[in-house]
Amino acid sequence: MDTKTVSELIGAAQRIVIIQADNPDGDSLASALALEQILGDLGKEPCLYCGVAMPSYLTYLKGWDRVSNELPNQFDLSIIVDTSALSLLETLDKKHQVGWLRAKPCIVLDHHTNESSIDFATVLINQPAVATGEIIYELSKQLAWVMNRSAQEMIATSILSDSLGLTSEGTSARSIHIIGELVEQGVSIAELESRRREMMRKSPELVHYKGVLLERVEYHDDNRIATITIPWEEIEKYSPAYNPTMLVLDDMRLTENTDIAIGFKVYSDGKVTAKIRCNYGKRIADKLAEHFGGGGHPYASGFKVTDGRPFNEIKAETIRYATELLNALAQEPANEAV
Repeated sequence: MDTKTVSELIGAAQRIVIIQADNPDGDSLASALALEQILGDLGKEPCLYCGVAMPSYLTYLKGWDRVSNELPNQFDLSIIVDTSALSLLETLDKKHQVGWLRAKPCIVLDHHTNESSIDFATVLINQPAVATGEIIYELSKQLAWVMNRSAQEMIATSILSDSLGLTSEGTSARSIHIIGELVEQGVSIAELESRRREMMRKSPELVHYKGVLLERVEYHDDNRIATITIPWEEIEKYSPAYNPTMLVLDDMRLTENTDIAIGFKVYSDGKVTAKIRCNYGKRIADKLAEHFGGGGHPYASGFKVTDGRPFNEIKAETIRYATELLNALAQEPANEAV
């Protein structure tokens, strides 16, 4: 970890923009908010950016509304969190603003270990960790950055989010130790979970809609693959209140014999997106997403297709390739399949 260069770059900068990819999640937002607190206490002027609106399920995190979808005209340094893939900064590319990042020093902090496509990064830290928040915590320890209570809570939220409550395969002993250290410093896990659950409450209309979606779930390949398709009319109607796919994706994974759940969204302009979630031991989500130019974790990933192909063709290809990946995984030696 190149802490020396990180320290020098931050020391020389005043206005620092913290950038999330166009697929924000609990780790990316909490990491960005933690950095905002840390940098603010260092006397810096942090700005939060994401090319898309924050999903409603993340609005329980205090400070989510400070994230802007407009990149500031002036900044001294950028810090990209939770991705090292340039393709996930598509909005910046469409606005021809990637050049703004190229013109200034850039730090990339990511826990995905895939090869980075952000070729202009001054410093790239993408070492294995369960969450980007874990990397920020270790940086803070090494550089003696003070973390106030808000920053500590966001680090904990980041780790708990991407580790699924310290239960994912990527959770390490260090991940658990960090949570323990944060609790010793006064962070209340129960309080964080209470905030999340309060924001997860759904209207009666959404509960009824969830029932409709569950009736539409389709099963393929002897039930190993479960899919749901959300048409544009429902995206438009329900997305302001809640992501329709996330209403049912976890329930789909709980079906007997199901290994992977896939939620498709079909937009009015022909764009197709997919969220992928796998059960333990069926670590193919990242490979399936990468097949379509997406990415993510072995158990949680996503992709989008914007080349105008018919949805039924994309869906059929997704199911076919998922079947191939599951079959290949079943052929691996037992000690490699977990």
